[in-house]
Amino acid sequence: MNVTESVILGPGLSALASFQSLPTRRDQEGGLEPWAGRCRVDSERLPKAMKVREREVGATQRHRATPIALSTDDEALLTGRRIVVVMPAFNAARTLQLTWQQIPKRWVQKVVLVDDSSTDQTVELARRLPIEVIAHPHNVGYGGNQKTCYLEALRQGADVVIMLHPDGQYDPTLIPELVRPILRGDCDMVLGSRFLLQGTARKGGMPLYKFVANRSLTTIENLALRGRFSELHTGYRGYSRRFLETIPFLRNSNDFVFDTEVIAQAVAFHFRVAEVPVATRYFPQASSATFRQSIVYGLKTLNTMRKFILWRYRLRSNHLFRR
Repeated sequence: MNVTESVILGPGLSALASFQSLPTRRDQEGGLEPWAGRCRVDSERLPKAMKVREREVGATQRHRATPIALSTDDEALLTGRRIVVVMPAFNAARTLQLTWQQIPKRWVQKVVLVDDSSTDQTVELARRLPIEVIAHPHNVGYGGNQKTCYLEALRQGADVVIMLHPDGQYDPTLIPELVRPILRGDCDMVLGSRFLLQGTARKGGMPLYKFVANRSLTTIENLALRGRFSELHTGYRGYSRRFLETIPFLRNSNDFVFDTEVIAQAVAFHFRVAEVPVATRYFPQASSATFRQSIVYGLKTLNTMRKFILWRYRLRSNHLFRR
């Protein structure tokens, strides 16, 4: 059974997007509950601000975010709500300031950067910006960094948490598109997909081997999770407070597979998950996993799907999927 609901992804998009729940699954009490969804968008009718465009990361002034007046609906959504952006950082000194400047400040009440023992000037630069900085004394890994990010965001009273990499690969001006579906109550997790609009990933400079690996792994994960997601390997995400307080993310891995485990947990705990289109921007200054790291990540992703399938069919319990 498919259920379609209206979702507003941005000004003027209410008629273009739909939130479609995926096939239901039977929970442990025997009831039926839709657990995930995706946003489908007509790319030909997107406003200019949402269309994918090639960008050269250059002068800071050129990419400074221009304040835009909030609509009446957006003001109502944001009233009494606290949006916190978290940045898991490692050696991001060259791109941090540019990324921060593009954040739409009217949509964000707090920015928290967690530095994972960088060897460059990331911490020094961050402390010169109006950003709360937490510096790990030792490198704990990408997943371990996120754990600190989310714990701090929850401590700060966040209603919505947006994970934004400070390396400039993702467009910060699209933060409202990730926030709106959560504040409207349409979903608890939003994924910024680089594949929702055809051709955008490669146009943004994604290497061919990453493109092929991403598509292959996402296909396998969709089979395991019984989903229809366009991408499950994005680093641009939004979470509701309820989501982060429910899933046992502190039990997850400290490395890159943390993100995959979070998605599996979203399915296991019956949360609705939406996708919104985002552009990717690969350039020399942007951080990226090495080929070896990508291979290890792929194998660990497949192992996470194996664990999920065993849990789903009650063949083996797993601490990742229980409260």
